[in-house]
Amino acid sequence: MSEAERTLAGTALTDLVLDLFRLHSRMLASGDRLVAPLGLTSARWQILGAIITAGRPQPVAWLARDMGANRQNVQRIVNDLEEEGLVAFEPNPHHRRAQLVVLTDRGRQTFEAAMRLQAPWANELADGLALEDIETMRRVMSALRSKLDGHADAEEPA
Repeated sequence: MSEAERTLAGTALTDLVLDLFRLHSRMLASGDRLVAPLGLTSARWQILGAIITAGRPQPVAWLARDMGANRQNVQRIVNDLEEEGLVAFEPNPHHRRAQLVVLTDRGRQTFEAAMRLQAPWANELADGLALEDIETMRRVMSALRSKLDGHADAEEPA
């Protein structure tokens, strides 16, 4: 579709998506710098957070689904986290091969340390932004994610 065929909203959304891509790259780089002293990267930190958010041990495939990530990439990072003693695998009573991922005490302490660094970082980033604007952006992103999730079934190969 050419530029001329887009609606005004389609053009605005395209510009927003391009800005989100650039923001995503900068957020990851900034997050990497923030948690590097803890031996983490943004990706490792995100997976530790997904494990905590899940509230109970889950297999890698479920963590990946909840994160909207590729299972193979999550598996690779979880394996690295296990080698570093931040997570462990436990038997899954419902599936012999899909072990459950659990945080170790060291993993929980590392995640908590990252979150102590995150609070002032997030506060500084939010400084000068209107709370209403932040909440609006979150609603827009959530609506777009829901629309994309609704189309996922139709796009997956049979």
